[in-house]
Amino acid sequence: MQLFWVTVLAVTVCCHALALQDDYQEQQLQRRQFSGRPGGRDRQAGQARCVMDGINMCGYETHQQMIDRFSRLEQKNPNIAKVGSIGRSVKGKPLVYLKLSGNVNKRSLMEPMFKYVGNMHGNEVVSRQVLIYMAEYLANGYGRDGRITRLLNSTEIFILPSLNPDGYEISREGACDNNRLGRSNANGVDLNRNFPRQFDEPQNNLRQLRNGREPETLAAMDWITTTPFVLSANLHAGAVVASYPFDDSPRHRTSGFYSSAPDDKTFKYLAETYARNHRTMHKNVRCTRADNFPGGITNGAEWYDVPGGMQDFNYVHSNAMEITLELSCCKHPPASELPRHWLDNKNALIAYMEKTNSGVKGVVMDINGNPVSGAKVRVVGINKDVTTTGAGEYWKVLSPGQYRLVAGGSGRRSREVEVTVNEKEPAIVNLTLQ
Repeated sequence: MQLFWVTVLAVTVCCHALALQDDYQEQQLQRRQFSGRPGGRDRQAGQARCVMDGINMCGYETHQQMIDRFSRLEQKNPNIAKVGSIGRSVKGKPLVYLKLSGNVNKRSLMEPMFKYVGNMHGNEVVSRQVLIYMAEYLANGYGRDGRITRLLNSTEIFILPSLNPDGYEISREGACDNNRLGRSNANGVDLNRNFPRQFDEPQNNLRQLRNGREPETLAAMDWITTTPFVLSANLHAGAVVASYPFDDSPRHRTSGFYSSAPDDKTFKYLAETYARNHRTMHKNVRCTRADNFPGGITNGAEWYDVPGGMQDFNYVHSNAMEITLELSCCKHPPASELPRHWLDNKNALIAYMEKTNSGVKGVVMDINGNPVSGAKVRVVGINKDVTTTGAGEYWKVLSPGQYRLVAGGSGRRSREVEVTVNEKEPAIVNLTLQ
């Protein structure tokens, strides 16, 4: 018990210290913005205003400049950073991610995978920028910052700043409201309405569900369904709230209908994790008079119905738990505001990634101790199974509490196992098919 309280105290002190550091940086930012500098020092002062945590946040990059920035991170950190692509946009731009891990070239057994996806609406650009900065922050902090080092040593992290680079290319800086230019892809399609509609289309044939989708959507669908991600978030703008599944409902009521997923309790817990660690989201930020998000969270469909969204596709067609993060009232703010958005979201982005290593994980084996691929693991009372990898691994993010697990496959079944899930460390439960 004494060790537990020492651990809690250490975590509390760490988080409090990070908050104080961010407050200090905010004060410094305000002082720089309101202090004039004469003559030739103006340019130097401007540069100082937009560098936070050693990261250049002085303006928006083109898509190629973003790729070059990631390539430099890979060259500088070849053991922990690796650039990849999931496909191409309508205009042929690569949909690039940066993979970060303490062992970036080979995932360890039972090491979970996480992803952030930003800018699927090309005119919602804060997500794009903070993900670029987060990639750099993680790479720079590895081996220097204990929290970052622990995260990368235990997790494979994929950061894809822009799913819609064609839309981003035509979005206008400084356009906040009624900024539709760039929202859709180059074919004029809203990518967050282009995924299979879970309540309107048969979901049992992925090949058939591919028909008629946009190239960006297909790239994301293939990535989601072929990679065993555990936790995920897609990032937007136009509000300040963490939204969780389901995003739509069978009757598609415009708003006001709470459409709960089987993992509703855990989804709320995940959304609360982000909102609480954000500097303002938990305070019920109201970008418009209609906005009302107590605690900074909302069920997606209760806010407004979104059929064909990426969030629900993750949950229905993979093991990944995904929520939607709305990061700013202004969709494409002036570049001078980017450092403040970084400070708003930095701790929340990290805290959410850390939840990848929570809940329960293990390996499903047969009676001879061989791993079982494709087995189903169920939490009793939650009607959503997770499927084991080729190595028999499974992960299930859960809010703290008591649960019972059972696995099945090839006509066999494991015994039920009781498990206690806490806030910090995942419970390890290996299951044997009898």
